Amino acid sequence: MELNDANLQTLTEFLRKTLNPDPAVRRPAEKFLETVEGNQNYSLLLLTLLEKSQDDVIRVCAAVTFKNYIKRNWRIVEDEPNKISEADRTAIKANIVNLMLSSPEQIQKQLSDAISIIGREDFPQKWPDLLTEMVTRFRSGDFHIINGVLRTAHSLFKRYRHEFKSNELWSEIKLVLDTFALPLTELFKATIELCQTHANDVNALKVLFSSLTLISKLFYSLNFQDLPEFFEDNMETWMTNFHGLLTLDNKLLQTDLVSNAIQFLASVCERPHYKHLFEDQSTLTSICEKVIVPNMEFRSADEEAFEDNSEEYIRRDLEGSDIDTRRRAACDLVRGLCKFFEGPVTAIFSGYVNSMLTEYAKSPRENWKHKDAAIYLVTSLASKAQTQKHGITQANELVNLNEFFVNHILPDLKSSNIDEFPVLKTDAIKYVMIFRSQLPKEQLLQAVPLLISHLQAQSTVEHTYAAHALERLFTMRGPNNSSCVFICVSSISKAIMRSFSLLQEAIVPYIPTLIGQLTQKLLLVSKNPSKPHFNHYLFESLCLSVRITCKANPATVSSFEEALFPVFTEILQNDVQEFLPYVFQVMSLLLEIHSNSIPASYMALFPHLLQPVLWERTGNIPPLVRLLQAYLEKGGATIAASAADKVPGLLGVFQKLIASKANDHQGFYLLNSIIEHMPAESIIQYRKQIFILLFQRLQSSKTTKFIKSFLVFVNLYCVKYGAIALQEIFDSIQPKMFGMVLEKIIIPEVQKVSGIVEKKICAVGITKILTECPAMMDTEYTKLWTPLLQALIGLFELPEDDSIPDDEHFIDIEDTPGYQTAFSQLAFAGKKEHDPIGDAVGNPKILLAQSLHKLSTACPGRVPSMLSTSMNAEALQFLQGYLQAATVQLV
Repeated sequence: MELNDANLQTLTEFLRKTLNPDPAVRRPAEKFLETVEGNQNYSLLLLTLLEKSQDDVIRVCAAVTFKNYIKRNWRIVEDEPNKISEADRTAIKANIVNLMLSSPEQIQKQLSDAISIIGREDFPQKWPDLLTEMVTRFRSGDFHIINGVLRTAHSLFKRYRHEFKSNELWSEIKLVLDTFALPLTELFKATIELCQTHANDVNALKVLFSSLTLISKLFYSLNFQDLPEFFEDNMETWMTNFHGLLTLDNKLLQTDLVSNAIQFLASVCERPHYKHLFEDQSTLTSICEKVIVPNMEFRSADEEAFEDNSEEYIRRDLEGSDIDTRRRAACDLVRGLCKFFEGPVTAIFSGYVNSMLTEYAKSPRENWKHKDAAIYLVTSLASKAQTQKHGITQANELVNLNEFFVNHILPDLKSSNIDEFPVLKTDAIKYVMIFRSQLPKEQLLQAVPLLISHLQAQSTVEHTYAAHALERLFTMRGPNNSSCVFICVSSISKAIMRSFSLLQEAIVPYIPTLIGQLTQKLLLVSKNPSKPHFNHYLFESLCLSVRITCKANPATVSSFEEALFPVFTEILQNDVQEFLPYVFQVMSLLLEIHSNSIPASYMALFPHLLQPVLWERTGNIPPLVRLLQAYLEKGGATIAASAADKVPGLLGVFQKLIASKANDHQGFYLLNSIIEHMPAESIIQYRKQIFILLFQRLQSSKTTKFIKSFLVFVNLYCVKYGAIALQEIFDSIQPKMFGMVLEKIIIPEVQKVSGIVEKKICAVGITKILTECPAMMDTEYTKLWTPLLQALIGLFELPEDDSIPDDEHFIDIEDTPGYQTAFSQLAFAGKKEHDPIGDAVGNPKILLAQSLHKLSTACPGRVPSMLSTSMNAEALQFLQGYLQAATVQLV
């Protein structure tokens, strides 16, 4: 293809057609581009269009097409043709950096990704001047260009966080540091100075802060492999500049950069080899006084949210989604400093706490924010370790929590005017919640009636937190206060009830009365479900009652079903959309308590759960999938035998979910349960079509989430049916498909799998492929044996690869038009994590060693030979450790 106007015009026309929503127009255009992309100059035509086209839409389209073209074709695969000519490769690398830096941001990001892809293959050996070309742009003074360089460098270097240690890797990082470390440090210092110069220019600060954020990410990537000597000499400079940044005008403290800067200090102060930077008393005092204390203050934005946007305020606080706020960052910095300097830091803050409380006492109405900051500071200082279940489990022994409770928390709880100082009342309630495992039991008992009184507070935040603090208090109830049962059980918390978990059995005799009141209230509020928090707490109380009672006597589940099913039936018949997700969760909890059988009442409902209308509402999808999983777990064979349409119905739901980027993981949950629990003969006729659907989705719309779920499913299939069956079904779809899946998906992507059970499934599945699939030893697939083994060892030993491509950061909303009821997870309906492999495999590393030993015994000499020729040295060392732990050796 020549670089001429005619070809540019033709390419423009076909690119425009690829944007047409009509498949009859779009697909032929896509096919045409696929047929011509192997021609020389195709990539250069795309670069010319994205640079010179007068149509911005075509420019962006050309950029995306170019990036995807590079992604598919740049890597040179052994024994396959080179899909990009050497002349084109040279021309691309000669021009792409300049082009990227001179393009608008939308195009710049696409070209930055392309540079990153090329760099992964060619840098540094085949692209030695890349770094020099990038670093020289730091002197341009144009932050559009500078941020383009930083973004590209981040894409290029973030892989250092997930690579095996090796001499080759360290040599590459050293090369990068030799070229990049000093200019990056100088850029950081200059950018900090510009922040101070432009402290009142919001627009300028936004650009500068984006630069600082990228610089911080680069700093993290370049230090991840524990080569601190390159930055250690400059660490004091970095510390000084971050410290200076955080003491700028208070307006600056409203930006997201502040929390990132504080988090940087928190990260550094926890590392032993940087301990000396904080040892000076004046440094500690300055950080405490000028960084931490100002960022503990309850600011006007917090006050507005507390009063005017209470639902969002509560949600962010309870869900922990305030993780990037200045208060949360300051709290992390306090904990980080206390790791090595607990005594001095506690002494410094004790003075500030006393001063704040003294100021509050002088004029409570004017100075209530001083006490709020003091409580938050004490909470941060005292909290050393915590869990979701028990709150703070390890506290700073230098902080007298009980004394502070008696002197400063209890008075707010006892206040006769519950509507005065609602923020301080909320602080007091949260103090009880947080330190429930540390306060004496008598103090908690003293707090109970006080918390109940705060349920009547006018402040939504205050009475909601009181409700959260009382949710589980009915476990303490006795015959003399049964009249208060409903107000307590309809009031939810994450806190107090956990403090009295040992008393749960005490409520069992009162459950029948309690359930009667709850079901009546449920019927009442279902007529007008206008208070989402209250409704949520009501269902939580139902779940908690079920758990407590059935833990003591599982047979009582039938009593709950008799009481609840009539109410649930009315909710389902009236289509109370707000309550359906809750009903499905409670039903799941009840069904899971049964032994391995499905009662007739549940089977009668099963066909209705497959109705398409239910699956159109996104809020229904997670609880419905969980409910279907419960059905399959308790009676997969019963479902398969009950009617011929049950399995196609389940697979129809799977097909709908798998087509959605938002819900495809739910489709995999369902599919995994089908594979695990349904009789093999009931689904054998559908297996090939299942894989075809998955491959079609991979081809049309591959995402990181989908790949992770796909990897778990493939390996679960291997565990269930065997490695030979997996190889045969792949190759029945298309010859050599098994090898393509290994090479293109499993080997390069398995590092992305997260979760203990998920990793275990993948480890066992890959082990079976390595050691129980003859085709891996004596066909064209043999070349993949060692890379697959190395990928498995990487799964065991390397950090999870949590990188996500830029184009996946935005979730498609095409599946959720209009208003949809959101899904709200019930904490006490939670499902225990299920391990389909169970105790059959304790340690996957030992299984690998034993399986390799068995394989080597069957094929003497083969396994050691393959390991010695191409296995990474560090991976081989890890493998030797597995063999020693298993007390086996290779022959």
